[in-house]
Amino acid sequence: MTLAPLIDVQTLMALPVRRYRYLDASILLPGQEGDFEAAFHELAFPQADRFRINEICEKADSLPHMVPGAAVFASFMTALGITRETGIVFYDQKGSIGACRAHWMASLFGHDAVHVLDGGLAAVTRAGLNPQEIPEPAPKAQEPYLTRTRYALLAGKGDVLDALDDPDVVILDARSHARFHAEVPEPRPNTRGGHMPGASSLPYSDLIDEQGCFVQPDVLLARLQSLGAGQRRVITSCGSGLTAATVTMALRVAGLAPGRIYDGSWAEWGSDPATPIEAS
Repeated sequence: MTLAPLIDVQTLMALPVRRYRYLDASILLPGQEGDFEAAFHELAFPQADRFRINEICEKADSLPHMVPGAAVFASFMTALGITRETGIVFYDQKGSIGACRAHWMASLFGHDAVHVLDGGLAAVTRAGLNPQEIPEPAPKAQEPYLTRTRYALLAGKGDVLDALDDPDVVILDARSHARFHAEVPEPRPNTRGGHMPGASSLPYSDLIDEQGCFVQPDVLLARLQSLGAGQRRVITSCGSGLTAATVTMALRVAGLAPGRIYDGSWAEWGSDPATPIEAS
C-alpha cells in the first residue's frame, strides 16, 4: 500500500494491520496554552508514543528545537522501537503543525514510509470514529535505527544569505503578515521584527482550513506558484522552524519539490544584528 505524505482519516482506517506506528508530535507554538501530555494520556491512538520535538533536538544550541545530529535522532527512534523500515503516521491532537515538523525530521534522516494525518486526532473524532479502532500498530522493533541524512532538505544561515542574491531561490516565510511586516513585536525577546530581504510572506494559516486540515491541492498549487515555487528553488522559514514544515508539506501535497527548511528561522535571523532585514 503506497501512501502519500499527507493522509486523510479514510486512508488511516484502511491501513494494513501491524504495519504502521503512531506517534503524537503535538507541540505548542509561542503564546499558545495547553497540556498535550495530559491530552495524550486521555486520548491517543492504540499503543501510540509521544514524539517530543523539544526533546529530540540539539540541546547544546540556544535556539529552540534545532534538529539534532543523526546519532541523537537514531537513539530516540531506537528507543521507540522504530527502524527505518517501520511505517510511521505522525499526528497532532488537532491540526498537524508538530506532525509536519516530525515528518520533515524523519525525511531528513532518510525515512521513506512516513506520513502525516491531516487534521490530526481531532479529524478522527470529528468523523465519529473511536481512535482505538484504527488498525493495530506494528510491534516495537529490537534493532537499531539507521539514518541516511538528506542534507538537501536543510538550510543554514549561510544558505539563506546566499539566497538573498540568487534570483533562482525564493524564501517563503510562514509567520503571520503582521510579524513579517514588523507590525507586532516578535514573541521571543531580543528579536528584531521584519523579514529577510526579498522574502515572500506565506502564513501557514493560509494553507489550512478552520478545522486544521490542508486546503485542496489545486488551491495550494496556485498559491505556491503565485510566489514562484515550481519555477524557483524554495527555502521555507518561520519563527523557529515549526510552521515552516507546514509550508514544506504544502509543497509536497501540491506536487512540488519540498525545498529546504531554514532550521534557525527568525529566532536565529532576527536575533543576529549582522543579518539584513526589511520591514515593509
